[in-house]
Amino acid sequence: MAVPASSLRTALLVLLSLGLTLALGLLLPEALRLLFSLLGFPCDNASHAIVLVYFVFMLFVAMPSLPRGTVPTQGKVVLITGCDSGFGLALAKHLHNLGFTVFAGCLLKDKNGEGAQELQSLHCDRMKVLQLNVCSEEEVTQAVEFVTKNLEDPGKGLWGLVNNAGISTFGEVEFTSLDTYKEIAEVNLWGTIRVTKAFLPLVRQSKGRVVCMASMLGRMGCPSRSSYCVSKYGVEAFSDCLRQEMYKWRVKVITIEPGNFIAATGIFTKEGVEKRGQEMWEQTSETIRNDYGKVYFSHQVARMKAFVSSGVKNMSPVINVLADALTSKYPYTRYNPMDTYCWIKVQVMSHLPAAIADRIYI
Repeated sequence: MAVPASSLRTALLVLLSLGLTLALGLLLPEALRLLFSLLGFPCDNASHAIVLVYFVFMLFVAMPSLPRGTVPTQGKVVLITGCDSGFGLALAKHLHNLGFTVFAGCLLKDKNGEGAQELQSLHCDRMKVLQLNVCSEEEVTQAVEFVTKNLEDPGKGLWGLVNNAGISTFGEVEFTSLDTYKEIAEVNLWGTIRVTKAFLPLVRQSKGRVVCMASMLGRMGCPSRSSYCVSKYGVEAFSDCLRQEMYKWRVKVITIEPGNFIAATGIFTKEGVEKRGQEMWEQTSETIRNDYGKVYFSHQVARMKAFVSSGVKNMSPVINVLADALTSKYPYTRYNPMDTYCWIKVQVMSHLPAAIADRIYI
C-alpha cells in the first residue's frame, strides 16, 4: 500500500526539525569549542558564546513585537493601486480610518466598479478615488496630475506609494503562452515600475515610503505558477535595487511577501480556474496534449480548483503589516505575513540545497 505524499512530506519536515535541533544542541557547542581552541581562547568561554548566540536568536525572533515608534498620520497622503477589491480595497479603508488622506487607484472606476463605489460612498475629503490602470502610460500620467492638483499641501509631497495592483493565473510552462507571461508581468512587474517611476519625485519630496507587493512566490518557485513567480521575482529585484538607490534620499523601500491568502482575496475562483483550464488545453499544440495526456491535465486543473479555498481566510495580517510599513518610524525592509506552514516552506526552499528542498515539497 502506497504511503500518501502528504504523510511523507510531514515525516520529512519532522525529521528536518529533529535534525536541526540535534545540530544546534550537540554540534554547535562542539564547533564553538573547536573554534575557540584554534583561536587560542579558553574553551570554557565557548559556553558563553552559546548563550550569546541563543540570546541574539531570541532577540531576532522577538523583534517584530518590540515597539519601533510611529509617525503621525495627520496630513500624510498615500496612493494605493488596485483598490477595486482584495488587499487594496481593505487597505484604503484601513488607512483612511487611521487618519491618512488616501488616493485610491481603481481600474474599474470609470465603469462604476463596486470597490470604487464603496470608497466613494464614504463621502470624505480624505478619500479620493481615481481611475488608474497601471498598464496605461496615459492613465498613470493623468493620475500624477490628479494627485498633484489635489494635494492639500503640495510642498509635502506624497508620503506613501503602495504598489498593490496585481493579477495571477496558473499553468505549467508548456501550457502557458508567451502572451500570458507578458500579461501577468505587464500588471505585476511593469505596472509596479511604471507607477513608481511616475510618483517617485513626489515621494522623494516627502522622504516617504514606497511599498511593493511581492509574494512568497517571489522567493521560491512553484509548479504551475511560473508566470506569477517570474513577475514577483522581478518585483523583488526592482525593490532591492530601488531601496539601495533611495538611501541618499532617505526614502524607505519596503517589500511585502504574503503567503497563501487566496481564500481571503478571491483572486481565484473555481469557475475561473475551469475556464482557464479549457483555454489552455484548446490553445496548446497537439504534441503537448499527446505528451501530457488529458487525464494528467485534468488532474492538475482539479488540484488548482481545490486550491481556491485554501490558505488564510482573513486579510488582516497583510493589512496590518502594510499599515506598519507606512506608520512605523523604523519599518522592516521585508514583511512576511503568512501562516507557519508557508513560512517553513519558504525557509526550506530558500536555504536548503535544491535537491533536498525539491524532494520535500515537489
